Amino acid sequence: MQTASFYKDLTFSDESVVIKPMLDSDFGKEIRIAFKEGQVMKEHKTKFPITVMTMRGSIEFSVGEETVILNAGDVIALEGNIMHELKALEESIVRLSLHKSDTIARVKGVLKL
Repeated sequence: MQTASFYKDLTFSDESVVIKPMLDSDFGKEIRIAFKEGQVMKEHKTKFPITVMTMRGSIEFSVGEETVILNAGDVIALEGNIMHELKALEESIVRLSLHKSDTIARVKGVLKL
């Protein structure tokens, strides 16, 4: 059994979003992403499906020309190989659920785009 808190030891950075692995199980990975208002994860994709949930705050989630606002408690699922971008409309915490074969390094690499 594993446990984690998305709110414990929470940090934000003025330089970029803060990505922290929370759980790594036999079937998937859970990641916390902490955004300050206005911070962006530029357009990117993964070959695996993902699920994104806003735990606190508000995120603009864009896929091509379509944009949705994900407020606290909202969740979105995305198939693999779909370009998408996230922008924090206010200080926000996002839960990213990854496929087991996806990597934390790939997620952190998005910050270098």
